[in-house]
Amino acid sequence: MDKRLLEGIQSKIKQRDYYFTLHAGERLIERHISVREIEEVISSDSAEVIEDYPEDLRSPSCLIFGITEAGRLLHIQCTYSPNVAVVTAYEPKPEEWIEWRIRRRGKA
Repeated sequence: MDKRLLEGIQSKIKQRDYYFTLHAGERLIERHISVREIEEVISSDSAEVIEDYPEDLRSPSCLIFGITEAGRLLHIQCTYSPNVAVVTAYEPKPEEWIEWRIRRRGKA
């Protein structure tokens, strides 16, 4: 994936120039994911854009995989142009992902 895409998102996160959608806020509460964990994952040197959705109807977005400092695996979907917004976040299920990065066939 394009490294510049991730770097642009990371820059916005580090500047705290981003927001959470209502859906993201609800999912973070439901899944006990903190804002700090979101920032850790996206800002990490090991963060990876694993899927890109440039044609997303609401705004171009992507799926980022990373690991928190405590070792929690997370997928975070966020928009990237012109504004960065966290859309949702979750712990990936091993039955749906190969090495947490590649969607298994038949899974949406």
